[in-house]
Amino acid sequence: MTTNLVPTDMTTAQAMIAQAIVALRGQGDRPPAAAVVAALLQAEKAAKQQHVTYALDQLAGTWQLVFTAPRSAHQKAGVAQGKGFYVPRFAPAQISFRPDGDSLQTGTIGNQIQFGAAVFKLTGPLKYPGKKNLLGFDFTQATFTLFGQTLYDGKFQTGKAKPDHFDQLKVAQLPFFAFFLVTDEFVAARGRGGGLAIWMRQPDRE
Repeated sequence: MTTNLVPTDMTTAQAMIAQAIVALRGQGDRPPAAAVVAALLQAEKAAKQQHVTYALDQLAGTWQLVFTAPRSAHQKAGVAQGKGFYVPRFAPAQISFRPDGDSLQTGTIGNQIQFGAAVFKLTGPLKYPGKKNLLGFDFTQATFTLFGQTLYDGKFQTGKAKPDHFDQLKVAQLPFFAFFLVTDEFVAARGRGGGLAIWMRQPDRE
């Protein structure tokens, strides 16, 4: 699907995404999804052209998924292609990043989704070598709770990155996010599978 022309610069793109975040916090109307996709594509392009870099401590905290677009989202002749959508609030999904002490390259990632009283959370190690804003990770632990009662808390391993050799793997061998826009209020990235996503900051309760 062809949407609108992409914004002309990073500032305009960031302003559009910020407008969506403000609306999601209950202040104003949400921009059309097509406009948000266009803004994401421009922000991604500008970050690459300007070699924008972010530190791991800028990602630290808890973030709620609010918008996503599939891997088909891309630019063609200056026009944004692909659809996107706002994530429904009835099944909130959150991601968290916890640096290891003062480390700028390693830490822990958490990914949680909630359906009513049921909460499923995955955690595991992350690495952030500082190149191209790539954050590699793997999930090794899972927790499932229902009405506040823990029904499962144990190992979770599906990929290559077993705990004993995670450090030996390159980011290219892991699931990863390529962050291209990081602010105090929201972050945006493209995943290894090609999809785009925006998360907005949540109060830290951990």
